[in-house]
Amino acid sequence: MSTAQIPLGQIWAIRGEVVVEDAVLPDAAVVVEKDAIVFAGLIGEAPPELAGVIEDARVWDGYILPGLVDAHCHGGGGQSFPNAASAEEAMIAVMEHRRHGTTSLVASLVTDLPEELTRQTSLLAELCESGELAAIHLEGPFLDQNCAGAQDPAKMEPPNPDLVLSLAKAARGHLATMTLAPELPGVVSGDSDQLSVIQALAAAGAVPCFGHTECSPHELRLAIDASVLALARAAAGDLDAGGSAASAPEDGGRAAARASRAVVRSSRPVATHMFNGMPPVHHRRPGPALECLAQSSQGGLAVELIADGVHLDPDTVRDVFAIAEPGTVLLVTDAMAAAGMPDGSYQLGPMAVTVADGVARIAGSDSIAGSTSHLIDAVRSAVFESDVPVQVAVRAASATPARVLGIGHEVGSLMAGRRADLILADRGLTGQEVYRAGALV
Repeated sequence: MSTAQIPLGQIWAIRGEVVVEDAVLPDAAVVVEKDAIVFAGLIGEAPPELAGVIEDARVWDGYILPGLVDAHCHGGGGQSFPNAASAEEAMIAVMEHRRHGTTSLVASLVTDLPEELTRQTSLLAELCESGELAAIHLEGPFLDQNCAGAQDPAKMEPPNPDLVLSLAKAARGHLATMTLAPELPGVVSGDSDQLSVIQALAAAGAVPCFGHTECSPHELRLAIDASVLALARAAAGDLDAGGSAASAPEDGGRAAARASRAVVRSSRPVATHMFNGMPPVHHRRPGPALECLAQSSQGGLAVELIADGVHLDPDTVRDVFAIAEPGTVLLVTDAMAAAGMPDGSYQLGPMAVTVADGVARIAGSDSIAGSTSHLIDAVRSAVFESDVPVQVAVRAASATPARVLGIGHEVGSLMAGRRADLILADRGLTGQEVYRAGALV
């Protein structure tokens, strides 16, 4: 059956090597009915009633992958989420990545003035509500100025839980993650009558992420412990201790934030693009990166990796996968407007960016300003440059980020009941065809 003959909206199947979370199944099939997967697995294990459709299935000589889930992306196709003036402009970036296999995308913002962040968040919430975006990630403004990277240090703010709740209100339940520097006052501990920033995020249904930081291992451990406790209490509807949401005055921001908890997200925090935006590991000044690695090995922290060959050496990627507990690594792009575009000048929020030889840097500096890659490129690099098994690399770009975002029951895996998002990739892990909700992208 050719692509054009697939009866979209009805029932169809494709056979080949199917990549599930823990294996590559050599003689398997994925059966799609309308917008959902009704079977994914070995052909010999298919229910008898699907025998006919599997017998007529198209055979794919390559890998059948789940649609990818990027939990950290600033743009692509010439457009930047922080700079988008309309939903139509933001959709240019969404479609750039969707065409390359990222069927669930989180739009990431960067440090900016509070009023501008509110405008951007509200605009992106429209695309979340229409199902075009999976969620929103705020990278800043509560970051360490000494680890600014591509962020504007002049627009960084002291940690402020009220700003968190205001932005969560603008996000209308779609704020999934926020990157913080744990060493800043107010992130881990609030005043006696005020939420901490971590508590405010948990109350709003968002996951704290730690990055752009030079915190000590001790400071990071305190932040992780505080996050785990706050997320657990939020999930249980109980944030009573220490001036938390349940005991705080019923002002509109906090009430709206609690009402906006649309999904239950990860129970553990995340390290934003581990190693990048952090001081290098030194044996007498270990900083946050080594603690991130140790915590990921114990399942206490999920960690993002930008496996684009620029942000990290491939051996670093290999070693993190070898050390981290299975299911704690997220491959992300951290892509900006130049993803899929030629070298030239671009914008990332308030910062001017120059792209040369495919590498984005803040104009006039050596600071890397995000990547120009797609998520399938990170999967391919992890497999062929870092010797990560195919199913492990794919899980890090699909099922694991989906679970962090709280949407793992909908997307991220080739399983019955999931949305029919899949990629037909060749043996070199280059996507050839992408399907989202059963329809060819």
